Amino acid sequence: MRYQRILVIVIDSIGVGFAPDADRYKSAGADTLGHMAEYFERELGRPLNIPSMAQLGVAYTHPGGLAGVPAPQAPRGAHGRMQVISLGNDSLDGHWEMMCLPTRFHVDYFPEGFPEELLDKLRAFSGRGILCNKPYSGTQVIYDYGEEQLRTGDLIVYTSGDSVLQIAAHEDVIPLDELYRICEYARTLINGPKITMGRVIARPYVGTCKEDFQRTANRHDYGLMPTGPTALTMLQDAGYDVISVGKTWDLFCGQGFDRTYHNESNMDGMDHVDEVMSQDWRGLCFTNLVDFDAVYGHRRNARGDGEALEAFDERLARVMDAMRPDDLLMVTADHGNDPTYTGTDHTRELVPLLAWSPSMAAHGTDLGLRSTCSDLGATVLDNFGVSGNGEGESFLNLVS
Repeated sequence: MRYQRILVIVIDSIGVGFAPDADRYKSAGADTLGHMAEYFERELGRPLNIPSMAQLGVAYTHPGGLAGVPAPQAPRGAHGRMQVISLGNDSLDGHWEMMCLPTRFHVDYFPEGFPEELLDKLRAFSGRGILCNKPYSGTQVIYDYGEEQLRTGDLIVYTSGDSVLQIAAHEDVIPLDELYRICEYARTLINGPKITMGRVIARPYVGTCKEDFQRTANRHDYGLMPTGPTALTMLQDAGYDVISVGKTWDLFCGQGFDRTYHNESNMDGMDHVDEVMSQDWRGLCFTNLVDFDAVYGHRRNARGDGEALEAFDERLARVMDAMRPDDLLMVTADHGNDPTYTGTDHTRELVPLLAWSPSMAAHGTDLGLRSTCSDLGATVLDNFGVSGNGEGESFLNLVS
């Protein structure tokens, strides 16, 4: 065992350039981080200020460099990119693949809305009507349908370009316990074989009218049950600690985790990371910070996305300062969501791979383009001497 504790932080949706198969996902030319950096220089007249990630070598995730972000000759960390090979382009796909379970099966999408047969079951179970039933932006849908929900008590059911069934409800109209119960039931309707979808998402909101409706941090994701063993369950079975911070617990239906911390925001998530890293444990802490995606990427807010990344970078420095010599940090993403791109959906991109430890001898190592995100999980398993499932290739020797 080289490292006692491994901290993986997923900066949700911060892709680093369109993937080779981007055309299939209508994402040609997308580049979340690259376009964000260009936006800051062009529109704000200043560079994107991410010194911690810059020191780790994040500029090297772009062959031509990253606008305004320094590319040190000797980065502190190892750096590279990973390609998502899963057939889906959602958080579930990216996270499963990182943990050595790429999704090679097709899930269902409903760009024309969900079938009445499914909606009738939701109506019968909930005793409520259905509003919307279209692909929609999560903030726009409550602007357009929220006031009607206040009057009727109906469910706002919508989807996106991903394999998701989302139910939005005002917390004063449909209490959280009821909304969660409805979403749990909806999950049972799309587990196959007729309909198989990646996630059901509960989207609670508050406010008095469409002008002040706001989604709350009480979102809950109901993922498809993992279809096989993951690096998480393999580590747990081998007796190691496996800790979830953020929605990683939801994406794996809790399988493989010993304990979890729910995030109210990115900064709340980093508070949890600080708490976990102050404790004694041996194994993996798998963290997701979702605000980049849910609050900024889908809303095509390049400035907000970049400022959130700057805030994360500042907190990352604190984590690095507190790390022990036998700790390993890896920062990556699950997909892209270019805030300068058309539409409001995820973009198919390569994802960053940054790795660092206070004791790492191989500073500045180029990890190259990894052919699958499962390389990350394979590396974690390799470190702890746990046999994998053949998915991914370890790069442990490059970060030791």
